[in-house]
Amino acid sequence: MKVLITREIPRAGIDLLRKHAELELDYRKGAPLSDSELKKAIKDADAVISVIPDQITREVLQSAKNLKIVSNYAVGYDNIDVKAATEMKIYVSNTPGDLTESVAEHAMALMLTVGRKIVAADRFVREGKYKYWDPMIFLGPVFSGKTLGLVGFGRIGQWFAKLAKGAFNMRILYTDISKNESAEKEFGAIYVSMDELLEQSDIVSLHVPLLPSTKHLITRREIKKMKPAAILINTSRGPIIDEDDLCVALRENWISGAGIDVYEQEPKIYAGLKELKNIVLTPHIGSATHEARIEMARMAAANVIEVLINKKPPISLVK
Repeated sequence: MKVLITREIPRAGIDLLRKHAELELDYRKGAPLSDSELKKAIKDADAVISVIPDQITREVLQSAKNLKIVSNYAVGYDNIDVKAATEMKIYVSNTPGDLTESVAEHAMALMLTVGRKIVAADRFVREGKYKYWDPMIFLGPVFSGKTLGLVGFGRIGQWFAKLAKGAFNMRILYTDISKNESAEKEFGAIYVSMDELLEQSDIVSLHVPLLPSTKHLITRREIKKMKPAAILINTSRGPIIDEDDLCVALRENWISGAGIDVYEQEPKIYAGLKELKNIVLTPHIGSATHEARIEMARMAAANVIEVLINKKPPISLVK
């Protein structure tokens, strides 16, 4: 049985697969496969371990003769046509849970980096501009006691709330499709409407999946409701923000700044954003910790083994 792995992943997952002699690994490394290369590679695969840039479309799935599972090396799975896979009786799985802490910590890192202007200050020093101590440069906010607004209050949003509450005693607001009373008690979080969250928060952090209802959830309308000193953080999915509107907002200083880890047309970055000084851009590294990436590899491999070897549904089945 053939397993296509479309990109290099931590060895822990590969080692797990290699314990089963029945599995033949087609292990790709380097740049992403093109659409035609992916269709060719998946043609005789029984399983594929895919990554976020791999667009597993209906056409790609139709190219596969024996495919039984698409094991996505990510929590999100908007790169996969789940409806088409379901129709073709192909399982789709993901790797939830084990990157929760990593992504929440990156969201906090972006918050601190943007607020305290770390990137600009680093550049200032490297360019030889630090000639004397100046009490009026790179001023930022004290985060203690500020209000953090979480758009989406799942595992990652709740962990960010825990960090912010514990480290900075921040006031926590959240909005989601439903209330979470147990989390409200644990973090002292307050459920509010989207508009209330935008108007009251000093930091707005996005933690929702990419769905038709969340695409361009943040446009110029929403940004204009934010405080002029507010910071916007996105570690979820790029299309949740209208990047054209974000660029205008930052250029005209509607808000203080933004920390962005994901983009509408990854890996392409909206040109205007790269020209701005009040934004920090990172290359989709929210889960880039040794611990998270290793466990994700194990989970992706375990899902494949469960289907091909144990003849069962994957452990983390996407429904």
